[in-house]
Amino acid sequence: MRSLPKRWDRLKPFPMSRPSPDIVICREALRPDLLGALFWPARRALIVSDLHFEKGSSFAARGVMLPPYDTRATLKRLAALVRRYDPALVISLGDAFHDPHAEARMDEDDAAMLEALMRGRDWLWVLGNHDPEPPARFAARTEIETTIGALTFRHEPRAGAAPGEIAGHLHPCARVASEGRLLRRRCFAAGGDAEKGARLVMPAMGAYAGGLNVLDDAYAPLFSAPTAWVMGARGVYPIAHDRLAPDVAAHAGVHVVPARHGKRRRAG
Repeated sequence: MRSLPKRWDRLKPFPMSRPSPDIVICREALRPDLLGALFWPARRALIVSDLHFEKGSSFAARGVMLPPYDTRATLKRLAALVRRYDPALVISLGDAFHDPHAEARMDEDDAAMLEALMRGRDWLWVLGNHDPEPPARFAARTEIETTIGALTFRHEPRAGAAPGEIAGHLHPCARVASEGRLLRRRCFAAGGDAEKGARLVMPAMGAYAGGLNVLDDAYAPLFSAPTAWVMGARGVYPIAHDRLAPDVAAHAGVHVVPARHGKRRRAG
C-alpha cells in the first residue's frame, strides 16, 4: 500500500466573515463543503467534480515525475465526505479519471477504496472530456448529462442562459485579499437569480487539478459577475465579484491567466 505524506491536503486558515451555509440555485438549497463538494439535502445527493484519478501516473508516463499519491489523497477526501453526509446518491460531474487508461493504473488498494465508497448507494458518472467512456471496473449509471428536479448536471458548462445548471470542467479558483496578503483558493463559482436563473460551476476535487481564475474570459459566457464561494480551512466563504483579484505575473505589469490544461497565456 502506498503511504500518504502527512498533511497532504491540510489548508492554512484565513480569517473572513462567517461562512454562509447554503448556495441557492433555482430554489434548491445546496450546501458547499470545504473539501470541494456540494450536498443536496432534499435529495440526499453528494456532488463532486473533476476528481482526475491517476493524473500523477499519467504525467509520470510522459516523464514528468510527480509523487504518486494524488489518487489516494482525492479518495480520502471523497471518503470523508461520504462519512459526513451518508449520501443516497453520489454524482460525479466528469473527468473522474484523468485518461481512458487511468483505472487500469490504479493501485489495488485505491481501487478497493473506491469500490467500497460506491457500495450500497446510487452512483452516477457524468462523462467528461478526459473520460468520454464509462469506467469498466467501477460500473454504475452513466450519462452525458442528467436533470433531477430543477437542476441539470453536466461536465462542461453551456454558454448562454442555463438556469439550474451544475457543471465542472473549468476548475474555478479565486484570488482574494486577507490580512494584507493575496490568497488563491479553489472555489465554487455561482451567479444569476436564485429563484429561477442561477447556475454554478464546481471546483475540481482532484489533488493535482489546477485552477482557472473566475475573472478569466472563459467565464464571461456563463456569468456577468459571479460570486466566488471560496474554500477555506474552516468553511466556504462567499466573496463578491468586486472583491476578487486577477492573477498577476511575478514581473510587474503583466497580467497572466492560467489556461485550461495547465498552460499559461498572457492577456491584454
